[in-house]
Amino acid sequence: MRFQAPESLSEQIAQHIGQRIVIRDLKPGERIQELKVAGELNVSRGSVREALLILERRHLVEIYPRRGAVVSDLTPASVNALYDIYIDLLCMLGRKVLERWSGDELGGVMSQVREMQAVIDALNSQAPDAAERVIEAGFGVMRYAYSLVENPFLEETLENFRPAISRTYYVALDHFRSEIAETGTFFRNLADAAVAGDAERLHKVIQDFGEHQRQQVLSILTEENA
Repeated sequence: MRFQAPESLSEQIAQHIGQRIVIRDLKPGERIQELKVAGELNVSRGSVREALLILERRHLVEIYPRRGAVVSDLTPASVNALYDIYIDLLCMLGRKVLERWSGDELGGVMSQVREMQAVIDALNSQAPDAAERVIEAGFGVMRYAYSLVENPFLEETLENFRPAISRTYYVALDHFRSEIAETGTFFRNLADAAVAGDAERLHKVIQDFGEHQRQQVLSILTEENA
């Protein structure tokens, strides 16, 4: 039996600030003032300080002596470093699912994908929260995979990457609205390969989509820097 501890106040604050960074409400290089945040959220500065330390570990902020916390830059080097390891971890998750479960037992995967497709189909490309909802639906599929694999170390490692990957994913979805449909296609192909028990195809689907997303984000950063 697994017990889920309630989220601490600092964790809730970290999620709030982190989401603002993900959706680019807080821009790279922007300073996050502890006193201002504490006043806006009606919490103590100590809780905000702890939240910023959490965000530093998640690579969303950087903390400097005498300057405080600033939103971390999103650079080609950081994007490449992130995707280098994240793609491999997703491939490992997919492989572990197939090692433990046969195609007949993966009906839940198709159910999760159908739920995600329903989200995508219901979204108008102009909906302001479309990208956020698609990202959340995608992580819902991953959480289902965690329950199949039952590897707490792999789950924790992937979840630690979630804020940083959500940030880059949002950049791609926000600039290329067609990526919302591409995400649906990716998860359908992923589910088909999983149910077929085709480990090689599953690996290729993950690898191709990860590399596609990497290149989308890099092209956006190049354009913005220009």
